[in-house]
Amino acid sequence: MKKLSIILVSLFLILQSVSLGQLQIGYVNSEAIIKALPDAQDAQKKLDAIIQEWKEEIKKMERELDIKNTDFEKRKLIMSDNKRIVIEKDLAKMVDDIAAYRQSKFGYKGELYTQQEEIMKPIQNKIFTAIEDVAEDEELDYVFDKSGDIIFLYAKEEYDITAKVLEKLE
Repeated sequence: MKKLSIILVSLFLILQSVSLGQLQIGYVNSEAIIKALPDAQDAQKKLDAIIQEWKEEIKKMERELDIKNTDFEKRKLIMSDNKRIVIEKDLAKMVDDIAAYRQSKFGYKGELYTQQEEIMKPIQNKIFTAIEDVAEDEELDYVFDKSGDIIFLYAKEEYDITAKVLEKLE
C-alpha cells in the first residue's frame, strides 16, 4: 500500500510538472554514497564493534548456561526433588535472561536501533544536504534514490548525480 501511494503521488507530480514545462529528474544510489563516504564507513565500523561485543556477551551467557545444564543433567538423578526444581528454575531464568538481553540489544527499537540512529543521523543529514545542493545547482525537479523502494526500469546515466553528491561531500 505504501509503495502504491508513493508511486501514485510521484506519477501525479510528474504529470503535473510535464504539463507546466520540461521535467528535470536526477537519481542517486545512496548505497554507493554510503559505501564511498569515509564517515559512514567509520560509523559502520563503530556499529560493528558494538554488535560484536554484544554477540560475545550472548555467547558467554550461552556457554555458562550450557555448562550449568550439562552439570545438571549429570547430577539430576541423585538430587532431591526440591534441589532439582530450584536448579530447573535457575536454568529457565538463564534462558529467559539470554532472550531478554538479545531482545534489548537486537530487537525492535532495541539498543542497536538507537545506536544506528545516533551514529548515522549526522551522516544522513550531511548526505541529504549534499543531495539538495546538487539538485538546486543542477536545477532538478526531482531526485530519486534508485537503491530504495521505488525501482526504475530505465534511467539515463546523465541524470545520475551520485558522483556529484560524493564530490560535494569531500
